[in-house]
Amino acid sequence: MPRPSVREQLIEAAMECFHERGFNGTGIQDIARTAGIPKGSVYNHFENKEALAGEVMDRYAASRRLEMLRDETLAPVPRLRAHFEYLAADLERFSYGRGCMFGNFGAELSNQTDTMRSKVDTRLSAWADAVTQVLEEARAAGALMTPLSPAQLGQFLVDGWEGAVLRAKVTRSRAPLDGFFGVFDSLVVQ
Repeated sequence: MPRPSVREQLIEAAMECFHERGFNGTGIQDIARTAGIPKGSVYNHFENKEALAGEVMDRYAASRRLEMLRDETLAPVPRLRAHFEYLAADLERFSYGRGCMFGNFGAELSNQTDTMRSKVDTRLSAWADAVTQVLEEARAAGALMTPLSPAQLGQFLVDGWEGAVLRAKVTRSRAPLDGFFGVFDSLVVQ
C-alpha cells in the first residue's frame, strides 16, 4: 500500500486538529506533530495556516456527501431526511463534541479573515441550494406541507441545522438534533 503524501498527511492532521481545537487553538507545530512530520515541511506545501485551513474546508465539504441529495432512487423527502440523519450520525461518532466545521469556522473566523468567512459562506450557500433543489422536487411531487417557498425552507433547514449542531456540541447530546427533526417533520409531509 503506498504511503500517503506529506500534503495529504497535513490536510488530514489539520482537519483533526482544527475540528478538535479550532483554528486559533491549533498551531502549525500541532499540525506537524499530528502528521508526524517536521514543522518546516508544512510551508513546503502551504503558504500559511489559512491556506491549509482552506484545503481542510474543501475536504470537509466533500465529507458532507451532498451527492446524497441528488440520489433520485429515493423520493425527495426521505432523501433529504437521510442526508440530515447521515450528518447526525457523524456528529454522534464524536459524542457531539466537534460540531460542524462550517459553523465552527464561521463563528471563530468570520471577524478575523474575509477569505475564510467567504469560504464558509460559499459552502453554506451551496448546501442550502442543494437542499432547496430537493425541496423543489418535493413541492412538485406534492410532498411539502408548508406554504414557505423551497428556497426559504432550504435556507431555514441549513441555518436551523447549524444552530442545532451548535447546541448539541454545547449539551453533548442528540436532543437538539431531535428537536430539529421534529420541526423538519412538521414542515415536510412524509
